[in-house]
Amino acid sequence: MSIAAKTLVWISRIVLGGVFIFSGFVKAIDPLGSAYKFQDYFMAFEMDWLMFSALPSAVLLSTLEFIIGIGVLLGLKMRYSAWGGLLFMAFFTPLTLFIAITDPVPDCGCFGDAIIISNWATFNKNVFLLAAAIIVFIFRNKIKPLLSNKADGYLLVLFTIGILWLSFYCLRNLPIIDFRPWKVGNDITELVIPTHEVADTYLIFENTETGETREYPADDYPWDDPEWAAIWEYKDRREEVIQPYQEAEIEDFYIEDEFGDDLTEFYMTKPGYLFMVVAPDIHRSNTRAFEDKITPLAQEAEAAGYPLIVLTGSTQRAADEFRHAYQTPYPFYLSDEIELKTIIRSNPGLVLMKEGVVKGKWAHRNIPTLGEIMEEIDN
Repeated sequence: MSIAAKTLVWISRIVLGGVFIFSGFVKAIDPLGSAYKFQDYFMAFEMDWLMFSALPSAVLLSTLEFIIGIGVLLGLKMRYSAWGGLLFMAFFTPLTLFIAITDPVPDCGCFGDAIIISNWATFNKNVFLLAAAIIVFIFRNKIKPLLSNKADGYLLVLFTIGILWLSFYCLRNLPIIDFRPWKVGNDITELVIPTHEVADTYLIFENTETGETREYPADDYPWDDPEWAAIWEYKDRREEVIQPYQEAEIEDFYIEDEFGDDLTEFYMTKPGYLFMVVAPDIHRSNTRAFEDKITPLAQEAEAAGYPLIVLTGSTQRAADEFRHAYQTPYPFYLSDEIELKTIIRSNPGLVLMKEGVVKGKWAHRNIPTLGEIMEEIDN
């Protein structure tokens, strides 16, 4: 190969392999998030019968992306890696064009929650990746193995085992990297309030004698000067936007009691610690977690003066039936199910808040005692 061809192949390998590795990794550490995205598409295309396959499909997709990316970037088993990259892009490029045109789901989820891009941006990205995949495929036989054909095969098997282990670890626990607004350290009170528009207002006046126009700041013009007021007449106003209005990053979070009262501000600004148990679907919650971990923790927290509440996306009737069935001595409140799934990838999961700031998060199987929580927070 010429130097120009080698350079082109290397650039294509780096772009294609790097994007595939990143895309596969961010989805592998959040398999439930990827499964929710598959469910969104199944519902949008009226394919509810495929709902059962959402999680396996999410794990399979992230694994394939990561392994193809590793293979292309490192030159492992290029015969298979190049075919994998080409077939992958040949399938997803027209699919993302169809999605961009029909727009069934606003965000494709190709980079999980790490990077949110529009459907058209996704298609444009895939066009470039398809071009890179074609170049890698054409020159696949010119790319030398990293070690040897046999050793490269073993290496790919190790990478496959590693990425699958990572997916199942994050599925059983929580994502090792949290890209969502509810990550530890974020002040939720800042994220649930929209950024209001800030603008300077100018008033335009016309001189009735000369026709001259002048512009004054709305809070600084000579309105109390009778001589000025006698010859200047208001004509129009102009606004100069300094800070545009921006929607809140978290739009759908609320805490609502059985009477329909909104208690969001009360709990998010409450002094001290707040233990918030998140159960998006109370019917599918791990009941043993309530019996063995959450109820004992609630008793410890109450003795220490800390409230514990449960947020669920289920109905009030379902929450009441659950409370009576398991004798839970703490209040249940309603919230948006989708937002609750965003807060924590566990059903139920525990979120520790302090005056609106996220201090800690635990999956239901990892919920510690109050003493262990306080020790972890202090350290």
